[in-house]
Amino acid sequence: MSATNPQPGPYDPNQYGTPQPPNQPPQYPAGYPAPGHPAAPPVYPGATGMPMQQSNGMGTAALVCGIIGLVCGITYFLWVFAIILGILAIIFGAIGKGKVGRGEANNGGSATAGLVCGILGMVIPAIYLMALDAAIDSVF
Repeated sequence: MSATNPQPGPYDPNQYGTPQPPNQPPQYPAGYPAPGHPAAPPVYPGATGMPMQQSNGMGTAALVCGIIGLVCGITYFLWVFAIILGILAIIFGAIGKGKVGRGEANNGGSATAGLVCGILGMVIPAIYLMALDAAIDSVF
């Protein structure tokens, strides 16, 4: 029994053809960046690094403390929290306004609104306490 067309075995080297050499990456001329590595941007005279990122946290903190302090100030029995939050809002607002003046932040309106709300949050409980003192003095 001779076979004219033998079946390939599991390890027959001619089954898939001759092995191909591995693909070589293309050769680029000198000074040309390789793919996957971008070229460095040109440096111009007087150019600096990355611009400084804005830090708006103090103005935002002033606004939050000022609004909560104002609400606590309107609510008579939370006057202690209103004074504490008013002081924090004034401090954060002043620092935030300073950062806006130096160009480190860009939310001057938030810092100003926090400063004003902090002042109002401290003044309203003071008015309540003076009115309470006057009412107690008039009774006794």
